[in-house]
Amino acid sequence: MTSTLDRYNSLVAHGELRPDAEQAAAAKALAGLQAALEASPPRGSILWRALGKRPESPRGIYLWGGVGRGKSMLMDLFYGCLRIGRKRRVHFHEFMLDVHAALAEERRKEEGDPIAPVARAIAEDVRCLAFDEMVVNNSADAMILSRLFKALWDQGLTIVATSNRAPDDLYKDGLNREHFLPFIAALKERCAVLPLNGPVDYRLDRLGSMETWLVPNGPEATAALSAAFFRLTDYPPEDRAHVPSEDIPVQGGRTLHVPKSLKGVAVFSFKRLCGEARGAADYLAIARRYHTVILVGIPRLGPENRNEAARFVTLIDALYEHKVKLLAAADAEPGALYAAGDGRFEFDRTVSRLMEMRSDAYLAEGHGG
Repeated sequence: MTSTLDRYNSLVAHGELRPDAEQAAAAKALAGLQAALEASPPRGSILWRALGKRPESPRGIYLWGGVGRGKSMLMDLFYGCLRIGRKRRVHFHEFMLDVHAALAEERRKEEGDPIAPVARAIAEDVRCLAFDEMVVNNSADAMILSRLFKALWDQGLTIVATSNRAPDDLYKDGLNREHFLPFIAALKERCAVLPLNGPVDYRLDRLGSMETWLVPNGPEATAALSAAFFRLTDYPPEDRAHVPSEDIPVQGGRTLHVPKSLKGVAVFSFKRLCGEARGAADYLAIARRYHTVILVGIPRLGPENRNEAARFVTLIDALYEHKVKLLAAADAEPGALYAAGDGRFEFDRTVSRLMEMRSDAYLAEGHGG
């Protein structure tokens, strides 16, 4: 079986990654966890029954660091190499939406604390739970995490997570944060905390000197954005005719179709995202899930398409507040996008944000989840 460390060393040897001591240490730790999980007897096996109890679960790993430092890449390597049947990889926000829905269902039964049955149901199908982009930014999540994760760990789950924040900075300055502190303590006890803040920002490195706002719309801009998508996602050339799509959950029980979705990068057309009836919940779902959005076909805006312009303003607000990187093709530069007419004054803030989103300082910031 190939280990996570073998795969990492191969990428370095072939020049696809630059040597990085923190990445190498993380790859070694992930390889150790992989070996421990694969060595643990499967549920119901003779060894399991001989122990007379659930085997001790291996300690998990929490990878944290700035944008583009290789967290998702290492998670890809680990998850792809891990040969166990009961594993799940999920974006943290999606997981919490599922948890809240399950808790609501249990509360309707009025049979006591809903946390325990929800944790048992999760553990029934999963032994290693891998989270992309763990971030806690609302009190509803913060208030249940300590009890939920204690129950999950008691059920024998091993947690592997990536985050832009160190554990001590999770839910920083949040409402009633003192109730969240036991979760931080338990997380540090149950997971090895490994920093990834090496010298290379691979995401910016892969974008190179590319302009992020391309004018005008057309084949040249589309080709440049397509090339940026494949650089950001490391998608193999032979599979580029079959880029995966995804349906992501939206608050209120809906889903949103994402035509191209891979490794935290989403591709949309303006017509799909702003030409259809959508609202803040849709745009927040995108902003929380993706670190980069590629948007093509942005037209000139004005009173004649005021609804589309209003949705675009809401979209940019959501992306900006969550530090999502925007790569776009448009018929005009931001300052000339809404040239005149009713609504032009209100568009000035969007122009300011679009300009800031092109800056090196903004592009270097971590995704806000």
